[in-house]
Amino acid sequence: MEYDVIVLGTGAAGMTAALAAHEAGASVAIFEKADKVGGTSAWSGGQVWIPGNPHMAEVGIADTRERAIGYIMSLSHDLIDRALIEAYVDAGPEMVRMLEARTPVQFYAVEGMPDYHPEFAGGNPMGGRTIECPIYAFDDLGDWADRVTPSPYYPNPHITMSETPLGRAVPRPPSAVEVERRREHNERGCGQALIGRLLRGLLDRGIEPVTSAAATGLLVEDGAVAGVHIEQDGETRIVRARQGVILACGGFEWDKALIRAFLRGPMTHPVSVPTNTGDGLRMAMKAGAMLGNMREAWWVPVADVPRAENEMERMMIAGQRTLPRSIMVNRKGRRFTNEAANYNAFGAAFHEMDVASFSYANLPCWLVFDQGYVDRFGFGRWAPPGTVPDWVMRASTLTALAARLGIPEGALSETVQRWNGLVAAGADSDFSRGESAFDCWWGDPNAKGTRQATLGPLEQGPFYALSVNSGALGTKGGPQVDRNGQVVTVDGQPLQGLYAAGNVMASPFGMTYGGPGGTLGPAMVFGYLAGQHAARRRNA
Repeated sequence: MEYDVIVLGTGAAGMTAALAAHEAGASVAIFEKADKVGGTSAWSGGQVWIPGNPHMAEVGIADTRERAIGYIMSLSHDLIDRALIEAYVDAGPEMVRMLEARTPVQFYAVEGMPDYHPEFAGGNPMGGRTIECPIYAFDDLGDWADRVTPSPYYPNPHITMSETPLGRAVPRPPSAVEVERRREHNERGCGQALIGRLLRGLLDRGIEPVTSAAATGLLVEDGAVAGVHIEQDGETRIVRARQGVILACGGFEWDKALIRAFLRGPMTHPVSVPTNTGDGLRMAMKAGAMLGNMREAWWVPVADVPRAENEMERMMIAGQRTLPRSIMVNRKGRRFTNEAANYNAFGAAFHEMDVASFSYANLPCWLVFDQGYVDRFGFGRWAPPGTVPDWVMRASTLTALAARLGIPEGALSETVQRWNGLVAAGADSDFSRGESAFDCWWGDPNAKGTRQATLGPLEQGPFYALSVNSGALGTKGGPQVDRNGQVVTVDGQPLQGLYAAGNVMASPFGMTYGGPGGTLGPAMVFGYLAGQHAARRRNA
């Protein structure tokens, strides 16, 4: 078997790469380790962060290349290569236009959703850079409709991210009649819509993903990558690539040895597809790739939940911790960060060391909230207002709750008393919660855009505590690439015939996260660049 371009992985990065390569004239094959396609992209909210995208004008937002690059570089901490950011910003709108013109993929801008650090120079407090797909009818996929991996994190697949409290501060949920209509027609939103549309684009070109086909090694000839060893049904075969192999097979967050070897701090709760075990990283290392950004992940706070609630037995803690009448405390009973910060930035708090005890200062930790929180907001998707599931720890007083958590006597009560005083004063002078436009996005929709969206006292028992752990959407370190998505060697030269995109590559974003959709954005853009370059190499 021989093709011009081989793509490994069927997430948004891999599918975009395959489409770009085909559009540029290459013959393409795409392989997937799992028995279903879509990867973690299919489990996601499906939002894509693209500065300068062609839909920004539709929501009255202007953008410039200079503002976008300046914003990303302001978050660099000397870990971001400006050349890669320039390539990303330049190619992003081009990628959107290609997909919309040539495939069923369509986008619209998410109105009002701010960047993750909108107060930085070039940041957009009024949003516009985040785009998502409309609802998509999976019936259009025919036999492939049941071959997209369903998300365990979004129990209703028939709504878009903007129709949820996570995707819009004041959500616009569809009516019950509309949801039922979508269910009858198998119309799906979020990452399901994005992957469904990309998959339809592949199928329209006669490119059928080969599933349950794991790449076990690269074929290297005369210093160039010339193919892949594919294991399927207990047999291994070589599939040759005339012009390029594109790694788009996810990170290494499910491999404990690689986590121990590379990540900067604890990461015990990945929320990605379990097939992300570092296959692409190992193949690139064996081929002589230079690695980068290996200590970083797309960090996210995660709670354990009963299997009856979620087959992964875990749930991301995002909007829940931004609401008024809640705080997070460590084992000393102290607040330790801005609870309303974006989840990637929040993750850094889990890596702080207590040098006296030589332990992580903020693990274990808990989300603490009161009955007023429950009466007003419920408890995520698990319970309606007024009730909390039995598996959540509770006590009638803060003193009793602290005793159950093993927190020193009096510490939790003192922390809550201080917090309530800050709320009364109207500002969090300890951790600046509520100062950023982003802090006020996910909080109380009735106070959107004000500090009161996230500031609120804890005063009404019973009081509740939910244990929160260090998790990740995926790792973000791997082989370094150039502005074409081509992997570079330890000598800094292009490794001929090998490309990378998505979480398998060294993220161009370093330790940061530009805005909602900041994982899928670079994944799809570098998939697009890699596919195009591999096809041009064919014609060179």
